[in-house]
Amino acid sequence: MMQDCGIPTVGIDPTAALIGHARSLDPEGDYRIGRVEALEFPDESFDLVVSYLSLVDIPDAETAIAEMARVLRPGGALLIANLNSFNTAVVGGGWQRSADGEMRYCIDRYLEERSEWLAWRGIRIPNWHRPLSRYMSLLLAQGMILRHFDEPPPLGGDPEKEARYRRIPYALLMEWEKPRT
Repeated sequence: MMQDCGIPTVGIDPTAALIGHARSLDPEGDYRIGRVEALEFPDESFDLVVSYLSLVDIPDAETAIAEMARVLRPGGALLIANLNSFNTAVVGGGWQRSADGEMRYCIDRYLEERSEWLAWRGIRIPNWHRPLSRYMSLLLAQGMILRHFDEPPPLGGDPEKEARYRRIPYALLMEWEKPRT
């Protein structure tokens, strides 16, 4: 989408299958196997860094966030879309029937940072739960300034699924700015 707007991009992922898929969809794109914890770019290389549903898959969030901030130019934006921490702290798949028969969303050990193995489209990865305060303090420690925060409601799709996602926050969006020196 950014390339369609004339914005040159670089895509990075540690999973060869995902990089291969991206290259098959966009042979002219710049897609690299790599880890955000060790970005192979000079300081202040980018005006925009996007982390789309990836922080939950990264074991070392502290190093990853420091690297994202390092490669961002002063005045640049770090856009983060992540699973909401309420979503990653689920118990037994989240939805359970209570004693009164009502479906309730169950979370536990919210403040405990931990991982759980998940499989998605043939790829098995550890999915990390961290309380929102962990992400916020890591970003603030890098001197980043929060410009926007949202927990967007679902729009469209299966009405039953949409109704469930309106009961608990599923995802969050944040825009951070690296201060100008």
